[in-house]
Amino acid sequence: MRFGLSTLAVLIGANTSFAELKTEVIEYKHGDTTLEGYLAYDDAFAGKRPGVLVVHEWWGHNAYARKRAEQLAALGYVAFALDMYGKDVLAKTPKEAGEKAGVFKKDRALMRARATAGLDVLRRYPKVDADNLAAIGYCFGGTTVLELARAGADLKGVVSFHGTLETPNPEDAKNIRCKILVLTGADDPSVPKAQIAAFENEMKKANVDYKVIAYPGAVHAFTNPAAGDDPKKGVAYNKDADEKSWEEMKGFFAKIFAKAK
Repeated sequence: MRFGLSTLAVLIGANTSFAELKTEVIEYKHGDTTLEGYLAYDDAFAGKRPGVLVVHEWWGHNAYARKRAEQLAALGYVAFALDMYGKDVLAKTPKEAGEKAGVFKKDRALMRARATAGLDVLRRYPKVDADNLAAIGYCFGGTTVLELARAGADLKGVVSFHGTLETPNPEDAKNIRCKILVLTGADDPSVPKAQIAAFENEMKKANVDYKVIAYPGAVHAFTNPAAGDDPKKGVAYNKDADEKSWEEMKGFFAKIFAKAK
């Protein structure tokens, strides 16, 4: 289901009252860089609730990341779509996107620190249960949330959607304190079988609780309709994989947040 910024009708138990999807643009900083994130929650859910960090694709903080935050809010979470590049910084071409993402892929310490800055915004938000946090990411964002886990972030779980799995510091898997769910395309040229095998070996050596699901026929960016419909290009939307991976994430969250009040 997809929700916009308008009033959201929610059925709460037997009560047919209306609730509203609340959203907030939050400006914050990491060092000298001004960033702009997007927070969403549904006021039908009372009290503090688990928080989920959303990390965008290599294009930057855009409408797609915000849409995912809204979908998470509709599930009862407080969601914060962070900003890795800087306020109003969006790549216009794949070349430019690759260059911007490349800065962080070459500097994993910066990637981790910039993601942590966004996590801190979420953790401090008054409606968030700071003891129950998770992070999800798409493509570049999937890589980023895995690095956040390798940095030892205090999270219950991390979900990577079609993110690359390689890291220059596999020994850092020993720092992981959360469960890991990797949702990838079985035919994704950016995440070949050898890369998946190396990742699984990394997780096993560190005794990490992890799961990898590879969707047959799916390639890179399979959750984003804007990726087109030609898998021969190596990048394409796959409706079946998109829907199944979202359901897998929902089940994963139900388990890791089972004790959340």
